[in-house]
Amino acid sequence: MSVSEQTVSGSLRPNAVLEQLTSLKGSLPVPVLLYLIAIFMPIAFSLGPVHMTLVRLLLILMIVPLSINLLMGRYGRVLITDVLFFLHVMWIIVALAVNNPNQAIANAGSTGIEFIGGYVLGRAYIQSKGDFIALIRALVLISLCCFPFVVFEALTGTALVLNILQKIPGISSEPDLSLDIRMGMQRVQMVFVHPIHWGLYCSLVLSLCFIGFKGIYTNTWRFFVALIVGFSGLLALSSGALLAIIMQLMLFAWAWSFRKTDKRWIILLAVIAVFYVVIDLFSDRTPIMVFLSYATFSAHTAYWRTIIFDWGMINIWANPIFGLGLNDWVRPVWMYSGSMDNFWLVMGVRYGIPGFVFIALGYVVALWKISRRKFDGDEILWNLRRAWMFSFIGLTFTITTVHIWHTVYSFVFFMFGSGMWLLTTKPNTTEISPDTGAEPATGHGPAYSRTREQNQMVKQDQMPTAATGVSYTRFPKKPR
Repeated sequence: MSVSEQTVSGSLRPNAVLEQLTSLKGSLPVPVLLYLIAIFMPIAFSLGPVHMTLVRLLLILMIVPLSINLLMGRYGRVLITDVLFFLHVMWIIVALAVNNPNQAIANAGSTGIEFIGGYVLGRAYIQSKGDFIALIRALVLISLCCFPFVVFEALTGTALVLNILQKIPGISSEPDLSLDIRMGMQRVQMVFVHPIHWGLYCSLVLSLCFIGFKGIYTNTWRFFVALIVGFSGLLALSSGALLAIIMQLMLFAWAWSFRKTDKRWIILLAVIAVFYVVIDLFSDRTPIMVFLSYATFSAHTAYWRTIIFDWGMINIWANPIFGLGLNDWVRPVWMYSGSMDNFWLVMGVRYGIPGFVFIALGYVVALWKISRRKFDGDEILWNLRRAWMFSFIGLTFTITTVHIWHTVYSFVFFMFGSGMWLLTTKPNTTEISPDTGAEPATGHGPAYSRTREQNQMVKQDQMPTAATGVSYTRFPKKPR
């Protein structure tokens, strides 16, 4: 239902209509637009001995001033997540200096730029409802423009954009992997280094367009776009992307089924805790191992990931402080591949327990604090928060089964940083609560209600006057 439709149906106060429409306006900041273009134009080139991409080049130019401004509080107060993420980057430098002194500068630089550069870009330029909605619109538009290329690649196995860029003299791009066929179709890589990453991109956009645009666009439009985005993500034919999409659909279903229950998420956590205990008691494997075994396309992949987890933990406990850096990890001789399909595990193995704790704690603290914010009086803000939360809850579990690196690594934490404004923004308490349908108390007088005559006047686009017996107070505009 659009804002105008909400006005007719009476879910907004008449004096808040103009303010609400104004708060939804926003254009995408130029640096963010350039960043998204750089992601979907994966051009690479050599800058001396350094392998450079457009994403890295842009972030190199911006990371120092953005980081200084962030730590000086120019983008709002400094958050505990900001501090922990910067500590993570500092620990990367220490761990690589201990383990790989000859490669420390180049690798710590590229990893730190992609990680913290993406994060501070989101923190700096996405700071309001209007900014966030403009970002979602851009991501949705990109997804719709990519759809013909996605279908073409699924049918032919040719990543069209990558192949075109490879033919331009003087530059290179990501290699077209043309991986094995699954379910009779080619796996879609699109513009990323691996099909898994295209699937993760789509899984992040899914909740943002379906839930984030609730109350802004019609239900028909939201369902259509969500169907395109979800289908595009499934064509990556990745168990990680599939897991993220399924988890979000389950969260949608749970939220709808228990929409009249205030404690629905506490109930869900209790159900998960009960399942965890039951699995732990009656299975000969740990609950984590059971989860990893079912979050795959095949029994072979499930077995392989459980072995990776076991030996990854052995490596962490053997090198708890500085990790292994870029050195190869210890594993059975018959494990021919050194890939580790678990982002959180890689953080611990490569940078030790401190490196893992800094990034994981910063991640969890932000999720927890944003989930605890009270936005009941602002339906648009409430939906944007839920959309962001669903996206990252799905991603949290997905990256226990896949690793993220390169461009999508930067994009994930750009999107994470783009949600940090939810920690400090103030709701516009002029709307019906989406939980209860009750008008929130605003401190400006008794709860608002309309007579049938007043509702009819609103439908005729007339503003009630003092003759109706109702007075209106203009609320102050939400600070940016």
